[in-house]
Amino acid sequence: MRVALVATYELGRQPFGLASPAAWLRRAGMDVACLDLSRQPFDAGVAEADLVAFHLPMHTATRLAVPVIKRVRRLNPGVRLCAYGLYAPLNGELLRSVGVDHVLGGEFEADLVRLATEVSTGGTGFAPAPGLPRLELMPPWRAGLPPLDRYAALQQGAVRKVVAYTEASRGCKHACRHCPVVPVYGGRFRVVSPEVVMADVAAQVEQGAEHVTFGDPDFFNGVGHAMRVVDGIARRFPGLTYDVTIKVEHLVAHADLLSRLRETGCLFVTSAVESFDDSILRRLEKGHTRDDIARAAALCRTAGLTLAPTFVAFTPWTTLDGYRGMLAEIEALDLVEQVAPIQLALRLLVTAGSRLRELEDLRGWIGPFDRELLVYPWRHPDPRVDRMADEVTALVGRRLTASRRDVFDVVVTCANEGRMPPPAVSTGARRRAEVPYLNEPWYC
Repeated sequence: MRVALVATYELGRQPFGLASPAAWLRRAGMDVACLDLSRQPFDAGVAEADLVAFHLPMHTATRLAVPVIKRVRRLNPGVRLCAYGLYAPLNGELLRSVGVDHVLGGEFEADLVRLATEVSTGGTGFAPAPGLPRLELMPPWRAGLPPLDRYAALQQGAVRKVVAYTEASRGCKHACRHCPVVPVYGGRFRVVSPEVVMADVAAQVEQGAEHVTFGDPDFFNGVGHAMRVVDGIARRFPGLTYDVTIKVEHLVAHADLLSRLRETGCLFVTSAVESFDDSILRRLEKGHTRDDIARAAALCRTAGLTLAPTFVAFTPWTTLDGYRGMLAEIEALDLVEQVAPIQLALRLLVTAGSRLRELEDLRGWIGPFDRELLVYPWRHPDPRVDRMADEVTALVGRRLTASRRDVFDVVVTCANEGRMPPPAVSTGARRRAEVPYLNEPWYC
């Protein structure tokens, strides 16, 4: 029984979403091949498998997968096709229309084994397990993927490190309106046992990893579990560094743990700040305020952690003054070097299944679902904001190799219609060489 697992794009990371189910399928006796199209050319041989499954963890990955799904279906009209991951159930109707037979959401490993077993026996009655199962995960099988040094690296000044990727938990106990985790996990999360996380990290260290990215939607969803994981890794691999993603409200609530993160090797914390506008933050149900952001930034700085904020720079409620205010806040909080330039241009995505569509004041601004873009497109009630978004996107896109400071200054000038504003009062900017970052900083 031949199974091909395919990924299209996972932020420059070696795909956990292939490696984990590959281990399960191999344990069940399946012949498994993995194909990561972000690092490998398309191989028509995947269409010769009995089952081809596409991992769709994000919006970009799903858009890239659709033409590949069509291509595989043309090459082998009889092959069973599956899509799994966060964006699969959100786009289930569209995926089935382009040839997908089975759609799985979160916690998919056991269902993939059941599906493969059914395909191997010629069965046609497969149905995924109801609800959100609790799985006992095993260490992923990564031997079928390109080596780690072909993926995004950690950069800090002149130092470049090979990066591992793992997950200590999946899902999220929060319900931010715009988050794709929410429709699938519904405020629930699942932990991965510390032993499995440790085994996965150890295997990647053996392959040359010097830094670990934890891909949990929020590392502090289960804060006790999270600290057990990093304490154990620090004891076994002293000198190994890592980064995590943590909500602003958790950074503030667990301020006493930030120094322990630093002591165990944490270099930076990604946090979905999204906006400095409290009215927008309330609409998104982020659970933090503008004041909380400033507090989190100060706490991280005191603990010796780099805060790497992400933003939804343009929303239907963004004003020109609000956008300029966002730039001024980034400057005032000394975050310019810590914000990837693409974050200054990101536009709110209203995807299938999004809780954003519950908002009354959004309904008049969005159009019908776009099957090519996989979003409900929206137009701002002030056309000047849309023009600004387009201009900033173009400015950032033309300056992919420029310094963050240079790009930021160009965006500020654009936002102020060619006039540089008076310099903001800051607390002493960090030099770029001090700021660690992953060199493939796209978050969509």
